[in-house]
Amino acid sequence: WPGQVVIAVSSIYWTSEVSDAITQGTLPDYLKKSNDQISEIVELVRGKLSGGERMTLGALTVIDVHARDVVAQLTDANVSSLNDFMWISQLRNYWETNEVIVRMITTVLTYGYEYLGNSARLVITPLTDRCYRTLMGALKLNLGGAPEGPAGTGKTETTKDLAKAVAKQCVVFNCSDGLDYKAMG
Repeated sequence: WPGQVVIAVSSIYWTSEVSDAITQGTLPDYLKKSNDQISEIVELVRGKLSGGERMTLGALTVIDVHARDVVAQLTDANVSSLNDFMWISQLRNYWETNEVIVRMITTVLTYGYEYLGNSARLVITPLTDRCYRTLMGALKLNLGGAPEGPAGTGKTETTKDLAKAVAKQCVVFNCSDGLDYKAMG
């Protein structure tokens, strides 16, 4: 369980610190801080760690590298408003009235607190971000997601990783033409 808590709290602090950097116009300074934090985590990983600690720090590193890349993009675009689409289109965690709230564009979800284990996280690419935005929009409407595309392109893993990010159980159905409502129970 510590891995899930570490990533959730780290995400809350990241959202808060980036929000402050945007409003204060200090994104370049925060980018340097992000790089320093990643270097410190890498140094920890090089040391002697238990399997659980290594898994937690590995997942944290993946999340932090994406977070650093986001800060770099925000810096390059000279984002100066918390309402800028480049900022609101990111998956952001907030601590509000003793709850973790996850926001992306106009979607607001309460963190699920579902224990999902201490597992690795998916490397987040621009396509992953796009899928997250679409799936979060579906969740806002109380719908699910059914990504479509060629086999082996990461549709299932992306969906499962978003579920980890919002701490909600994800059930995957691998469908074929022969599957009907009777087979689904």
